[in-house]
Amino acid sequence: MSRPGKKVVDVAFKASKNIDWEGMAKLLVSDEARKEFATIRRTFDEVNSTLQTKFSQEPEPIDWEYYRKGIGSRLVDMYKEAYESVEIPKFVDTVTPQYKPKFDALLVELKEAEEKSLKESEQLEKEIAEVQELKISTMTADEYFEKHPELKKKFDDEIRNDYWGY
Repeated sequence: MSRPGKKVVDVAFKASKNIDWEGMAKLLVSDEARKEFATIRRTFDEVNSTLQTKFSQEPEPIDWEYYRKGIGSRLVDMYKEAYESVEIPKFVDTVTPQYKPKFDALLVELKEAEEKSLKESEQLEKEIAEVQELKISTMTADEYFEKHPELKKKFDDEIRNDYWGY
């Protein structure tokens, strides 16, 4: 097998080992999402299987003597010479080095955003708990002022000073 083809097969095989299919499946909520996910997984497995079988095998060597007997040595030698002169250029990756630093920077930014999001989420959960604790629709003014004595003092001062907000 050619080197680039073998490399593709190796990368695909390693990638398939690192995919947490069960972990991703647990995140799905709807039946439609589960069906789509099953389709994606089945397609991935089929492609990976094809890469492992079809493209990982070395091609059969050409039996030049067999063709010499049937066609003639002059024509076969010409084809053999042309076949052996073909050089398949090696793939040189010029894109990955260019984008790898940008990708790494995005990963760092992503981690920072994730941490910030988790902190904000914790804060929002605390606020939700406070709001639920307030039970504003059934809470009396006295219960509210017990939790917020500074507001009671402010209102009492405004009433005492005859300040009604206008």
